[in-house]
Amino acid sequence: MGPLAHIALLLAAAALAGALNAVAGGGSFLTLPALVFTGVPPVAANATGTVALLPGYMAGAWGFRRDMEAPPGLSILAVVAISLIGGSAGAALLLFTPDATFNKVVPWLLLAATAMFAFGPQIRRWTGATGHGTASPWKAGLGMLLVAGYGGYFNGGLGILLLALFGLLGQTRLNAMNGLKNLVSALLTTIAAAIYAAGGIVQWKQALLMMVAATAGGYGGAVLARHIPANVMRWGIVLTGLTMTALFFWRQ
Repeated sequence: MGPLAHIALLLAAAALAGALNAVAGGGSFLTLPALVFTGVPPVAANATGTVALLPGYMAGAWGFRRDMEAPPGLSILAVVAISLIGGSAGAALLLFTPDATFNKVVPWLLLAATAMFAFGPQIRRWTGATGHGTASPWKAGLGMLLVAGYGGYFNGGLGILLLALFGLLGQTRLNAMNGLKNLVSALLTTIAAAIYAAGGIVQWKQALLMMVAATAGGYGGAVLARHIPANVMRWGIVLTGLTMTALFFWRQ
């Protein structure tokens, strides 16, 4: 495969990933394999793909701006602050992670996130979290911190994990969850990109190329998602998570 084919692959993967992130999350599971296939080492591919998707997250958040609201137990300001703290810690950890360890951990994290989202309503009933305002601020904050750390470490599946967390906290409007998911993803990606860049693991030529396609895909996906029935979107998210989990187990 020649250079032009590599460029076409990266552009296509970024556009689809931007749309997928706006709707369901998991876009990095398209950009990561594409970058690895074109010769970028796994850890560097994760960092590069994360940076490339940043404009897509911003476009997706803008597309959902009218629907966005904080989950029970947290304010928007608290979500922003916790996201930046957790994202910084996770991104710093990635700089010291060997490629072999990274490849082994990823599919298990995504599998857990998909299961949490799929069974979120049942878990809320089992734990008694059956409405708005039921999550205590410290529990909501701890959950947000853990997810933010995950997002700074590995962007893949972050959207699914965020949707699972918001559901467990008692948020029920899927478009509101999607809007906040894109905002948090943009914040995490911004701080992570700065740390990845400082660590010298970003392949900027590929990242800049993919940013353009991811931006168009992110905004288009957000507009489309507002017209998809919530139940269809929910099970589409679950299917996306299971498919990408299987692909990463297969790669091991």
